[in-house]
Amino acid sequence: MTTFGERLFSAFTSAGHLCVGIDPHPYLLDRWGLADSAEGVREFGLRVVDAAGGRAGIVKPQVAFFERHGSAGFAALEKVLGAARASGLVVIADVKRGDLGTSVEAYGQAWLTPGSPLEADAMTVSAYQGLGSLDEPWRLALASGKGLFVLAATSNPESYETQTAIVGRGIHAGLTVAASIVDGVVRSNAVATPSLLGSLGVVLGATVDLADFGIVPGTLAATPILAPGFGHQGAQLSDIRELYGAAAGNVLVSSSRGILDAGPEGIATAIATQVRDLAEVYAA
Repeated sequence: MTTFGERLFSAFTSAGHLCVGIDPHPYLLDRWGLADSAEGVREFGLRVVDAAGGRAGIVKPQVAFFERHGSAGFAALEKVLGAARASGLVVIADVKRGDLGTSVEAYGQAWLTPGSPLEADAMTVSAYQGLGSLDEPWRLALASGKGLFVLAATSNPESYETQTAIVGRGIHAGLTVAASIVDGVVRSNAVATPSLLGSLGVVLGATVDLADFGIVPGTLAATPILAPGFGHQGAQLSDIRELYGAAAGNVLVSSSRGILDAGPEGIATAIATQVRDLAEVYAA
C-alpha cells in the first residue's frame, strides 16, 4: 500500500502542484446556468472534475457548499468524490472537522475509510482541542493510505490573535499556537514516514506572513502544505518560493474562484493555464 505522501509526490511529479477547489458558491451556480440545488452542485462538481482530469492532479471539494443542501447535497457530493477518484485525481475533502474521542474517530471513518460513500484521499481537520485529539483519524489515515491536513495559520484575519497566542506550558511552551501545531505535525511525520513526504500536512494560508506566526518554512521540508489564498484572495503564483522557501516543493497551490470564475466554457483553459504557469515558477 502506498502512503498518501507518496501519492501526493507522484501527483506533483506528473501533474504539478495545482489543487483545484470545487466550491459551488451560489453566485457561481447562477453564472454557470445551474440551479442552487443538490442537482446544481452535483452538475457543477462533475464539470469541474471533468475539466481537471488529465490537466491537474489534485481537487478539493468544499463540503459546506454541498452540505447546505442536506442529505441530497451529500448524495451529490458522493457522486463528485467518486468521479474524482475514478479520474485518478487526489481528492482532499475540505471538511475542517475537529472533536475528540469517538466523535472525531467517527469523522475519520466517514471520510478516510476505503469504500465509504464519502471516501476521499485526505481531509482537513482542526486541532483546537489539541493535536493529540486527532490521534484516531491519524491512525486510520496511516492504516488506509490516507492523509490529514491540520489547520495551522489560516488567512482569515479573525484567526490571528488565537493562532499567534503563545503556548504557556508543555513541550511547546513559548511557541505560538500555530507553530506548536506545525512542530507536532513535523514530529508525527518523522515517526510515521521518515525521509519521505509525510501523510500529515498543515494548512498555511498564502496571504499570511509566516514569521508573524513563528513558523520557519525550512522545518517543513518533508511536510505537505495546503496553501489557500492564491488568485481571488490575492496571493500570486510567482511568490511561492518567497512565501514557503525550502518547503515550496511540498505546496499544494489551492485555487478555486480564480479558476471557477472562468465558467463552464473556460474552466479547462483556466486550469491548463495555471498548471503551465506553476510549472514555469517551479522550473525557474
